[in-house]
Amino acid sequence: MRPENLKGVEFAGARGRIARFVESSRFVQIITGLILANAVILGLETDAWIEANLGVFLTNIDRVILGVFVIELLLKMYVYRLSFFRAGWNVFDFIIIGISLLPASMGLAVMRALRILRVLRLMSVVPQMRRVITALFNAIPGMASIVAVLLIIFYVSAVLATKLFGTHPDPNMQEWFGTIAASMYSLFQVMTLEGWSDGIVRPTMQVFPWAWIFFVPFIIITSFAVLNLFIGIIVDAMQHAGEGYEQTETLTDVMHRDTAVLQKEIAELRSRLDAVIGILENGRAGGRPGE
Repeated sequence: MRPENLKGVEFAGARGRIARFVESSRFVQIITGLILANAVILGLETDAWIEANLGVFLTNIDRVILGVFVIELLLKMYVYRLSFFRAGWNVFDFIIIGISLLPASMGLAVMRALRILRVLRLMSVVPQMRRVITALFNAIPGMASIVAVLLIIFYVSAVLATKLFGTHPDPNMQEWFGTIAASMYSLFQVMTLEGWSDGIVRPTMQVFPWAWIFFVPFIIITSFAVLNLFIGIIVDAMQHAGEGYEQTETLTDVMHRDTAVLQKEIAELRSRLDAVIGILENGRAGGRPGE
């Protein structure tokens, strides 16, 4: 991916040829295929039988693919120089490849498994994935506000649950609501609706028959109200990202059309200028004998 500050910049000489090569759709497709192949190889290496019978073969293929990734990285660094590090995905690639090159003898063999993270580069290649990631980043400010509200609700509810249920000597009450931390974890399980009824609420109602008065409003507020706000914000961000993407595509089409028209007009002016120059030269040549 070309850094934003170099959008539209054309390189001369060898840099230009290499830039066109690494930015070509064919090269991007090859790298994408190698990323997927590398992910499959890393998955196959987790099988004991495959590792025992094909481990050497898979390791050699993995090294070849890693070598291609290193060459790709070096070519981009040669073209973009220091601007290479101004693109977030380029920095991501640099870190992942650097981790992949760490020798296993240093006790860092586990970190080499992070090579699988390189498949996340598909998000920068596929436009639809870029749109989703853009929408998620745009939704973060609104989601942060909802998270703050949710934390306040959780804290207030945890304090109430600890005071109401945690003081009872029943072992379950002590385990679920004995401390604020235990209460927040139990309430989180209730919010996710995972075993909330038979696992927590009904046993609590056996000790405190009126406990439903506390849990029902908590579930309505957290599970149905606050979490739906998350969905609403993400959907709204997706719509805005889609509109922005369409506007960008439209603007790109207009720029390409205007550029084509401008190039045509320049060609016509150049031909007219050549014709005028030819007439002037013929006039001068015809006037010389009478001088």
